[in-house]
Amino acid sequence: MTPDVESFPISGYRWYRGSGIDEMLVTKTLRRAYRDLGGSDGPHLIETVRQHLSSRSKLWWVVPEGQDEPTDPVGCLWLSEAVDQRTGETQAYIFLVYVTPAHRRRGIGTALMRQAHQWASKNGYGSVSLQVFESNRAALALYQKLGYESQAVWLTKAL
Repeated sequence: MTPDVESFPISGYRWYRGSGIDEMLVTKTLRRAYRDLGGSDGPHLIETVRQHLSSRSKLWWVVPEGQDEPTDPVGCLWLSEAVDQRTGETQAYIFLVYVTPAHRRRGIGTALMRQAHQWASKNGYGSVSLQVFESNRAALALYQKLGYESQAVWLTKAL
């Protein structure tokens, strides 16, 4: 992998463009994100990556300056597309934005979200959507700061 031609906007970091062949690294990062939230990091996440990671997916990996390969990234952005169920319009969809706990509160998440917005706008999408757990207060605060608004509530009843 080679670094993006643009430097990462946060000093001390760089980023790499990933691709659909990064299945193992995406799975590892997704599992790490779910463990950080206290969730299950089981085989369902492997299946999620297999179903949704494709050649149309866009990936960016953030690493500390000096790291030659994104083998142990400190941040990740995984974008694809989805259909707005109300309007039927295709929109950019964030499957994963993740920053390791030791590198949070430095602007990395904001920079990744801005990259998502720029990429989506450049590629003709009129909106970007994502899903976030209500218990992830830090992520909710970031998304609201960036102008995201709730459009649905996902309800579950245990049986």
